[in-house]
Amino acid sequence: MKYYAVAIGRKTGIFLNWSETEQQVKGFTNASFKSFKTRQEAEAFLLTPSFPRKSGKTGTDDFAPPPPKQSSEAEAYPLGTLVVYTDGGAIGNPGPGGYGVVIQDRKELSGGFNLTTNNRMELTAVMAAMEALQKEKAPIVLHSDSKYVIDGLNKGWALNWKKKDWMKSDGKPAMNSDLWSILLDLKECLNIRFKWVKGHAGNPLNERCDELANKTARKKDLPDDTGYLKSIGLPPGDDPGLY
Repeated sequence: MKYYAVAIGRKTGIFLNWSETEQQVKGFTNASFKSFKTRQEAEAFLLTPSFPRKSGKTGTDDFAPPPPKQSSEAEAYPLGTLVVYTDGGAIGNPGPGGYGVVIQDRKELSGGFNLTTNNRMELTAVMAAMEALQKEKAPIVLHSDSKYVIDGLNKGWALNWKKKDWMKSDGKPAMNSDLWSILLDLKECLNIRFKWVKGHAGNPLNERCDELANKTARKKDLPDDTGYLKSIGLPPGDDPGLY
């Protein structure tokens, strides 16, 4: 009996037959999957997926993504660079929210809150990724489809807000200062660049982050986003429907 582990595909996880596995990976850009003799080996692969090259046979077990094209995009990723993708959102905005993180070839992270906003979940996703990589010395490229997050970091908006005691140039308070403050501190300890990517455009790692975020946002008994509740004057633990 074989166990088919799908790390990147329409659905990820462990499948017990090739027919079902093929449905998840056939025609899916940069799909990653491999067969194993034991479930333990398959589960280990999903935690730290590798991308072996195909052997000479035209089989169904192993898949290696094509080498990157030699372009300015490829040249921006030096050898040894960690590629990270993040995404987040809230159902209803505000509403139940979740975030997803993929640290390529290493791990996935997710979490959420029972009442939050899209922007807070986008920020929290980036924060979770950077917290997980605090001891990392390799260069990192973090991708997000949130211009709010990427421009806030790359264009210096957040740093300027901090210098002005979290006030914007129009005299209004900068939103989500609690999260921006943490991001700025985490950023100082890493060799990291931030890159915007278009969301829902077929990028498998961006799509995976979106899947993690949406799945988490629909879980029951999510914790309070105390920072958001404080910003709207709602005590933690209270039912927002009562207000």
